[in-house]
Amino acid sequence: MLNLGLDILGLARFQFGMTTVFHFFFVPFSIGLAFVVAVMETMYAIKGDEDYKKMAQFWGKMFLYSFAVGVVTGIIQEFQFGMNWSEYSRFMGDIFGAPLAIEALAAFFLESTFIGMWMFTWGRFNKWVHTLFIWLVMFGSSLSALWILAANSFMQNPLGYIINQKTGHVQMVSFGKVVGNPQLWNEFPHVIFGAFVTAAFVIAGCCAWRLLKKDHVDFYRKSLNVALVIGLIFSLGSIATGDLQSRYLINNQPMKFAAMEGLYKNSTNKGEWAAVSGFNTKQHKTTWSVDVPYVLNLLSYHKTTGTVKGMNQVNKDMHAKYDKKFGSDMNYYVPTKTLFWSFRIMSGAGALFALLAIVGLIFNRKRSQLIMKQRWFLYIMGLCLWLPFVVNTAGWFITEFGRYPWIVYGLLTIADAVSPNVSVASLLTTNIVYFAMFAIMGLVMIILCHRTLKAGPDAENTDGYSAGDTKELDPYSKGAFNHD
Repeated sequence: MLNLGLDILGLARFQFGMTTVFHFFFVPFSIGLAFVVAVMETMYAIKGDEDYKKMAQFWGKMFLYSFAVGVVTGIIQEFQFGMNWSEYSRFMGDIFGAPLAIEALAAFFLESTFIGMWMFTWGRFNKWVHTLFIWLVMFGSSLSALWILAANSFMQNPLGYIINQKTGHVQMVSFGKVVGNPQLWNEFPHVIFGAFVTAAFVIAGCCAWRLLKKDHVDFYRKSLNVALVIGLIFSLGSIATGDLQSRYLINNQPMKFAAMEGLYKNSTNKGEWAAVSGFNTKQHKTTWSVDVPYVLNLLSYHKTTGTVKGMNQVNKDMHAKYDKKFGSDMNYYVPTKTLFWSFRIMSGAGALFALLAIVGLIFNRKRSQLIMKQRWFLYIMGLCLWLPFVVNTAGWFITEFGRYPWIVYGLLTIADAVSPNVSVASLLTTNIVYFAMFAIMGLVMIILCHRTLKAGPDAENTDGYSAGDTKELDPYSKGAFNHD
């Protein structure tokens, strides 16, 4: 048999990483769209302006597309825990099962129930009752994210457990500590705010492309304003919560933080921050960098003094702490280049989003036509509709790659978590199948969204989801069986 140099661990990691990244394209997008659509419908309920109703219905279509794809990829992801990561599932089952069960039985049921209620009941309920449906959808999707992140936060910072001496697996002793994990409450607001930013700037980008074509100008300008206000508020919120989260990492995951800042050696009291750097990861050193003094201290401690441990020092500390249990041949260095550049992409994009929102709101003032004359800005905004997906992926890279070599920090390594009975052939086959399936789903999603945009907000709906879905849909009333 041809030896391709592939191994079970590498293929299993690639498959789960591929699924997670693709899944995370749509989860923040759908959570954010639920919020933006809820805001639009609330404005309709308050003002009685039919334009806001039309906006909620129009952008709601994209929400439904993203929700459907997110559900499919999420199911595939959960299957992989049992198929490729059975040792992890055995080790973590007592902890991991509880939040995921709550997520499925409470949050997801709430979300999926009221999606149907919202989708098919336009005109059948009081507008405030109907608005409540989409807010419940948004609440359910956010609650779903909370429980999933609760499980992930335990993997980052295990709390509320003991090791069962008979089985060697973790056992929950405090559900309160699991859901009260500081990692969770630093991570959750950042993820949710990022989701709102994602939806806001995707909508803004779509509006920009349609405004370039002078298509339904009033509708898209109004949609753009709503998106930019939300985008500005939560871009600033994302920057603030990101700062809190990164400062939390200094003591709790120092290797991750050091890699984000490109530090192999301990920093000096001057706190030189590397804007850009080159690395020799084999020799664990920085080859060159462009440094700005005191910025690292300001970012880390909000003052001009202080030092941060470098990766070399953290590696020594971790060997001293874990060699007795895991052996002295462990490699605790994380993928430095990935974390360093991912952090700068994420941070730079956050500032860019806030700037674009401010400029866009100035150009798009109510009685001004300035936005229509600034084609360069519309092009930039249109291209930036793809940027939130890149930023979310970069953030997830930091979260997951920064935990290496642990799958459960300090308790279980990635190498020990993989299923012992999977084969290279089966993993290679499923990798190819999943990649093809994800590519097709992504393409279908893009085509559907493009068709929706091209058809415009005044397109006649024939699927029962529309403002006009109050019309009679009984086929008998249309003479379907009348052969005269």
